[in-house]
Amino acid sequence: MPLIVGISAWLKATLLPYGGFGLMVLAMCDSSFLSLPEVNDVLLMTFSIDNPSRMPKLAALTILGSLIGCALLYSVGRKGGEALLQRKFSADRVLRIQQWYRKYGVVAVIVPSLLPPPTPFKVFVLAAGAFGISWPRFLMAVGIGRGLRYFSEGLLAVEYGPNAIKFVQDNYGKIGIGLAAAIIASVIIYVFARRRMGSIEV
Repeated sequence: MPLIVGISAWLKATLLPYGGFGLMVLAMCDSSFLSLPEVNDVLLMTFSIDNPSRMPKLAALTILGSLIGCALLYSVGRKGGEALLQRKFSADRVLRIQQWYRKYGVVAVIVPSLLPPPTPFKVFVLAAGAFGISWPRFLMAVGIGRGLRYFSEGLLAVEYGPNAIKFVQDNYGKIGIGLAAAIIASVIIYVFARRRMGSIEV
């Protein structure tokens, strides 16, 4: 653990001067093999407060970094992630995750991508590769989840300034759960509407 903390501190100090591209690299590290919980969220909001006009670019670069990092982890999942999951987690838990993917598809990626630590998002990324979620659907799901998260935070920062950082830190879990609930509700409404339209056509 001290090694990870040291690496995290070094990354922050090294990449901060590079602004948006530093955020991109941090997001890539956090979404792949390192864990830097909430670092990107706080830095994105800080940079957005300092330069509101650059917020869309900062959020986009952070999302891009997260997509790259998740793609690296997804690739590991494609090349033997199921065996890795079975070594690290119980057979029951792996089976549950597999059933979630079969039942909910990309929603099983979108929802965890919105939730705060200690939600094990990396497990869902590995599982997406291991259980055969296609590249386009996987990248779309991560893009939606991270896009909602980072653009929401950027907008809050621009609108409310430093108070927004404290608000997000204090309510990060509630915000993530609220966004996830909105996604799930949208999917349910969409599925219900499709079924209803199908029954009308018949």
